Amino acid sequence: MVQGEPGGGNTMVCFILPAHLLIELAEAGNVDIRDTIPTLLASAALRTQRDTLTEAVQFLDLNAGQLRGPASEFKAVHDVQGGDERNLPGVMRRKEGDGANSDPAVNDAFDNADRTYDFYRDVLGRHSVDGNGLRLVSSVHFGRGFDNAFWDGTQMVYGDGSGKVFQPGALARDVSVVGHEITHGVVQYTAGLRYRQQSGALNESWADVFGSLVKQHALGQSADQADWLIGAGILGTQLQGVALRSMKDPGKAHQLDRQPAHMRSYVDLPDDGNPRNDNGGVHINSGIPNKAFHLTATRLGGNAWERAGKVWYDALATKLRVNSDFAEAAAATVASAQALFGADVANTVRSAWNDVGVS
Repeated sequence: MVQGEPGGGNTMVCFILPAHLLIELAEAGNVDIRDTIPTLLASAALRTQRDTLTEAVQFLDLNAGQLRGPASEFKAVHDVQGGDERNLPGVMRRKEGDGANSDPAVNDAFDNADRTYDFYRDVLGRHSVDGNGLRLVSSVHFGRGFDNAFWDGTQMVYGDGSGKVFQPGALARDVSVVGHEITHGVVQYTAGLRYRQQSGALNESWADVFGSLVKQHALGQSADQADWLIGAGILGTQLQGVALRSMKDPGKAHQLDRQPAHMRSYVDLPDDGNPRNDNGGVHINSGIPNKAFHLTATRLGGNAWERAGKVWYDALATKLRVNSDFAEAAAATVASAQALFGADVANTVRSAWNDVGVS
């Protein structure tokens, strides 16, 4: 995600690959600095979209729409044909009710959006990102060998990958990536967590949590069967590791992973607009709440979406605020656990947060 400059609006542009990691790969000689320019330029261009969409959503009166009930489910995938943000959404390639397309990227983006929609509807009773059937629009073939995927505040966008950072075609193909990006839209329409420092790390963590849960639900995996990886097996030749992030073992997903799993290792960075500082460590410090969720889910056992996932969703939808920090997130999830499942589950949630140094 790219945030406006300090003190500015809360533009919801959420990138799966943080800019600081791309810069570190170039500095280590793993990728040519020239190859990083398209992604960094796209980030800069999208940063100028100061429409404060998320903040506007928080103040809109949506009651009339909610009283009408959810609209019909609708998903569509467009082809940007190598264009940039000025060409979005691109040419329509597949919409609700159509059969499979000849382009695998179109089908991957459509099918994984469908799996994510089904998860939110069937498990959490939520229809699309806004809870009222908002059209799920995706665009594929963004840029040329573009090593990123993002939620731009209105839709999902997927690059093809260069083969160096991400394997060709892998971003739209990986259901945890698609679930992650769509969940940024859910965050936008619920708590609207600002994309800076701890509230931004919570934004990233909640997207990872539900990206992983969508994957587990689609595969029918219990908490102990799941790999707890975001982007497993999609890395390219120059990003060595098993995935982009690990919720089970933060800091161990790839050779440049520096996510902490405990507050004692929290990385205190400024939110100063410098891409090296990751908006105050939003992708880096998200490892701490990610680990808290992993501990909760595995200690409760069974299917993680049945109790842990519902607790995290309830906290997001009813308790977290735009500037919530880790301590507030812990208190919110404990309160949701108590209300939904009683004292035993609440104590499990509290213990998980304590074990990552948050109380």
